Amino acid sequence: MEILDLRHFASEDLRPLLAEESEHWLRLLRWDYSGSGEMILRYLDARILPGYAAVHGGRVCGYSFFVYEGSKGIIGDLFVGRAAQLRNGASEPVESVLLTHVIETLQQSPGMHRIEAQLLPHPKGAITRPFQETGFRAQTRLYMALELEGALAQAPPPPPEIAIRPWREDDFQPAAAIITAAYRDHVDSEINDQYRTMSGALRFLNNIVRFPGCGIFDEDSSLVAVHRDTGLMVGLILCSRVKNDVGHVTQVCLLPEHKGRGLGLALMAAAKANLSRRRFATLSLTVTEANTSAVDLYRKMGFRIAHVFEAFVWEG
Repeated sequence: MEILDLRHFASEDLRPLLAEESEHWLRLLRWDYSGSGEMILRYLDARILPGYAAVHGGRVCGYSFFVYEGSKGIIGDLFVGRAAQLRNGASEPVESVLLTHVIETLQQSPGMHRIEAQLLPHPKGAITRPFQETGFRAQTRLYMALELEGALAQAPPPPPEIAIRPWREDDFQPAAAIITAAYRDHVDSEINDQYRTMSGALRFLNNIVRFPGCGIFDEDSSLVAVHRDTGLMVGLILCSRVKNDVGHVTQVCLLPEHKGRGLGLALMAAAKANLSRRRFATLSLTVTEANTSAVDLYRKMGFRIAHVFEAFVWEG
């Protein structure tokens, strides 16, 4: 087994592996990963995707890539095909070998102060060791799903002074302000530091709305809550389509002073009702286990835990 720089390869070298990865996402999470796979292949052909590939018998059997955001690195993906998952010819799983190379590269990069990783398809504990051994902190995350068949189409109303309307193109700036206020001193801002600043929140929103990493942005089920008198935004829910009949909540948050009044439930229920009317089969989301109030709300709505994974953070 050889570990080689990912930029030595072209899209055709990884296409069979990415097809297998797409099948894995679909089977495990009911998530169509093909859009993300095609984007990865384009970056490969442009020779701009940093990472490593595991090669056996002249064929790529696993890979992991990462991206740089200033002084922060993000581990974007890790996948090893079924044929190579067991061993790398000695005693160490291929996933661990790839992760070790990626982590070492990032930690040794000049000016690197933070590394984040949320490798959704890998169950809790499966890839923990390389992170633990290199000083990462871990948070347990839950992938939850709700079957929409038979779900109530009528959403509970928001508080009387609040109106819910569809997302608009000019909502980026006020939405970023809500995100930074909602996640101040929140466990999720420890996992994703984009929540801590306006510029970071705008980058997060741009990635959600314009790129397919978390599915295709779904305008119809993405909603904002505004105060009727002032017109100011006080909350939002953003959804993507991760399969033709599966919606995914990519963000839901409120200004702190509007919590505890049923507005979060109203936003969730309105998005759920919209997707149900359009004959979506499932709505999914991810939530940090330590965010117990959110987990309790989702359970009351009928969401069930379908998968448990981990988020990892290193700060140098």
